Amino acid sequence: MNKIYSALLLLMAFACKGEVEKTITAQEIVDKSIEVSGGRLFQNSLVAFDFRDRHYISEMKGKKKTLTRILNNDTIHLKDVRTNRGLQRFRNDTLVILSDSLANVYANSVNSVHYFSKLPYGLNEPAVQKELIGEIVINGQQYYKVKVTFDRKGGGDDFDDTYIYWINQKTFKPDFLGYSFHVNGGGTRFRVAFNERIINGIRFVDYENLKPKKTSATIFDADSLYLNGELELLSKIELKNIIVNRDSYN
Repeated sequence: MNKIYSALLLLMAFACKGEVEKTITAQEIVDKSIEVSGGRLFQNSLVAFDFRDRHYISEMKGKKKTLTRILNNDTIHLKDVRTNRGLQRFRNDTLVILSDSLANVYANSVNSVHYFSKLPYGLNEPAVQKELIGEIVINGQQYYKVKVTFDRKGGGDDFDDTYIYWINQKTFKPDFLGYSFHVNGGGTRFRVAFNERIINGIRFVDYENLKPKKTSATIFDADSLYLNGELELLSKIELKNIIVNRDSYN
């Protein structure tokens, strides 16, 4: 009887150990992060904001998406409109004929600002590949490190860039992100979120945009460089006059 009892205790111990050691996946982390940041509200909302000297408008209804960038001053009114069919530019309300290469440059520029404004939404796009590569403590908080890369098909011109998101294990909010890029000589950036606000159910943040003091640093060094004070401020990314309107789709 004692042997049977001991065997049962041993089996229970292994079962409990298995439950404790069960790890969360990168997909589960991203799903929770999107949910706490706005979830389905991203899919059917009009979002407008000002960034630097331009006005941006994002209209989403399911899979239909229209991204707009407007520059308006005393001498010119420029409007770039990106849809699933491509980009069109209007100068003083007149359509401008663009070469394919130039239209692609403008389209990528418009998409980049909208993409960063809505993070982590977008990390479940078909071309996105996610991997949980570790955990780290930053400022007394425990973070998951999620690596994001892109398939060549559907990943855009910068499909070979690598991103890392530091997602808080308690809140599931992405408080830090970093990326490596290859255009214009390449480099590494590390962004620190601040000024969080929830507007009509969607989370928005601004960023301190940092770069390594040493050009040899990689994206995988970014968190340790941040903790050791080896990053320097390059710029601040601040969204102003944010509007979120869901009434248009009710």
